[in-house]
Amino acid sequence: MTGHDSSSFQQHSLSRLGVVILAAGASSRMGQPKLLLTWNTTTVLGHLIGQWQSLDARQIAVVCSADDKIVDGELDRLGFPCANRIPNPEPDRGMFSSIQSAARWRGWAGPLTHWAIVLGDQPHLRLETLRALLGFAALHSDRICQPARNGHPRHPVVLPKAIFERLKDSSEGTLQQFLRNHAAAVALCELDDSGLDLDLDTPADYAEALRRFQASSDGATTARRE
Repeated sequence: MTGHDSSSFQQHSLSRLGVVILAAGASSRMGQPKLLLTWNTTTVLGHLIGQWQSLDARQIAVVCSADDKIVDGELDRLGFPCANRIPNPEPDRGMFSSIQSAARWRGWAGPLTHWAIVLGDQPHLRLETLRALLGFAALHSDRICQPARNGHPRHPVVLPKAIFERLKDSSEGTLQQFLRNHAAAVALCELDDSGLDLDLDTPADYAEALRRFQASSDGATTARRE
């Protein structure tokens, strides 16, 4: 897909969306749990949950290490239900083990049609970027949909049910390998959000993400006043 005005897809939406927030990472380069970093009036984790609630996700689940008391405590503080917490018994196997834990989980409720795989280190993505991605996925409902920037696939990834369920028994070692092996089913939505190129891996990344988020928030406030 070529470049798009993000507003062109926002009239469409996914009404039966499940969201997987990945929160089992070690945050070794950050030096502290990145999901618990301050973000706006809450934490990164609290912001991500609120963001996807505002996007009308049917169900949101958080994947965390089975013995991670810190993230579990933050979820308690946020009032996030225990029923929507997915334990990953093998987080040392990397991100794909969390994705497979979500695909194998039996707690998904209702007739969901799509799942968004959400990284724990992109709280700075603009809401209109996510709305555009979901609208794009609604128009390409049988495809794996990813945002792209300058032709490079980015996150989050939205998968239809038939492909999400293949993750359970996938022999691939990473999500990248899985997507490469399903390349014919991938549709890229080119979006103009520089935040797609940034992950929160280091303290410098965190500072830059906060700067961008504040700038976009100030811009949105000014636009509403005008």
